[in-house]
Amino acid sequence: MILAIPLAWLQLKREKLRLLIALAGVSFAVVLIFMQMGFQNALFESAVRYHNTFVYDLAMISPKTYFIVQPEGFSRRRLIQVLGIPGVESVAPVYIGRVPWRNPENPSDVRNIFVLGFDPADRVFAIDEINDNLHLLHLPDKVLYDSKSRPEFGPIAERYRESGPVQTEAANRTLEVVGLFELGTSFGINAAIITSDLNLRRMLPGWQAGRISLGLIHLEPGRDPDAMRETIAASIPGDVEILTREAYVQREVDYWRRNTAIGYIFGFGVIIGLTVGGIIVYQILFSDVSDHLAEYATLKAMGYTNGYLAWVVLQEAAILALLGFIPGLLVSFFLYDTAGEATQLPMEMTLEMSALVLLLTVSMCAVSGVIALRKIRSADPAEIF
Repeated sequence: MILAIPLAWLQLKREKLRLLIALAGVSFAVVLIFMQMGFQNALFESAVRYHNTFVYDLAMISPKTYFIVQPEGFSRRRLIQVLGIPGVESVAPVYIGRVPWRNPENPSDVRNIFVLGFDPADRVFAIDEINDNLHLLHLPDKVLYDSKSRPEFGPIAERYRESGPVQTEAANRTLEVVGLFELGTSFGINAAIITSDLNLRRMLPGWQAGRISLGLIHLEPGRDPDAMRETIAASIPGDVEILTREAYVQREVDYWRRNTAIGYIFGFGVIIGLTVGGIIVYQILFSDVSDHLAEYATLKAMGYTNGYLAWVVLQEAAILALLGFIPGLLVSFFLYDTAGEATQLPMEMTLEMSALVLLLTVSMCAVSGVIALRKIRSADPAEIF
């Protein structure tokens, strides 16, 4: 049994070109799986950036709201009613929309930008870059710009750092960027600005002041959010929904995972990677077994069992998995950095992800090895010799 490992390795390295092809196939599958998982994780993480940086204990939304980019409005009176419930400390209405933004470098280039407005006196964000500049948003047509926005919206951050406030046009109004913050893009948000609720309604004059997109509820210290959620939900009409932080975040993730094609595409990509890699490994192992069928038959004639020979083939599969995983991991590290820089998405390689991909790679190769074992079972010394 101890000699099985060198036997498996000697068989693999005997055909060096075949070994390189096998390793290339496994590495390709590893890279494909890593990239699909990376983009899927980036999708979910970037989708809840705002959910995680808002300051709140409970969130009030319309039941028809499924994701933050296109919220359904509801009456601000519902949020005011919550103030009368014992245990509620304060509330903050938030307005969310999209407005046409003109690139100051290329005035003919107009794109919709995500805009979020609120009363600068309210506690809304847990970001110092935003909170330190809230006093500027009291002035008309002043906004804060996300420095991680896509470059297609113009070199706003660069201009601001070089020479201060930047003027441009949005929704047929001249705006001035008076500060920067850093949150980043997502699959639904390519660029973002933050302003006061009054400035947002100036950009969107048809917006009713009493209709809000999101209500942030702050509880008194020591209050249990789950218990308060039940109390608030039972005290107000059912035309709004009350969610804890965890539920609000999960609602957004579930939307992207279940209701959009993107979540399915990334999951299907993982399956394709495993299938491609598995087919390549199977072909290599099957060819190896076929080429050495006489040797396997000789070992069986000497008394070695099918189980021992199967163990040798499975060790070949494990060697291919481990040797193919290493270059795939290194290439994926490079691609994560490149893709993250190009898309401004949070492409992060975690230890848990690496362990999962390694497990999937070993399983893929093991399944291929098991299928290739059929040839060994049919190796009859009497027939071959």
